[in-house]
Amino acid sequence: MIHPIWCFVEGGLLVPSGLQADTVGPVDVAVIAFEGNRFDGQVVPALRELQHKETVRILDLAFVSKASDSSVTVVELTDPGVAETLRQVTDAQFDLLSDEDLRTVSDSLANSSSALVVAWENTWAARLAAAVRGSEGELVLLERVPREEAGAAIASLDGN
Repeated sequence: MIHPIWCFVEGGLLVPSGLQADTVGPVDVAVIAFEGNRFDGQVVPALRELQHKETVRILDLAFVSKASDSSVTVVELTDPGVAETLRQVTDAQFDLLSDEDLRTVSDSLANSSSALVVAWENTWAARLAAAVRGSEGELVLLERVPREEAGAAIASLDGN
């Protein structure tokens, strides 16, 4: 399981400048897989827009590619070559994705496929999260409804 921010806070490492444990919004890690290593960069402008509108703050990202012979290449924001493309999304890198996290992703990839791994703070939810903590509330369940299920539920409303 990928555990970006918690392992760093609990492990005693310093939280990078601009990222405060007591005010950070919920953090998600997305793994976007591309069969046949067909990453064409179309997600980059969408991520850049989310960052620009302050919907999310990109904390870390990496690109993992598995060749047909099972060899794995990992490109991180600081690596030359791809770094310029990834920097179109963000200049900040808090290095929250560990080598173990990226190995877990690469192990789950089929040969001749790749994945963009992105850790982001949901800045849109930071205020709500702070209010919940401030009122001594506790989030006990948060579940994302798959798009297909949400679409089916909405479509069924039209029949009523």
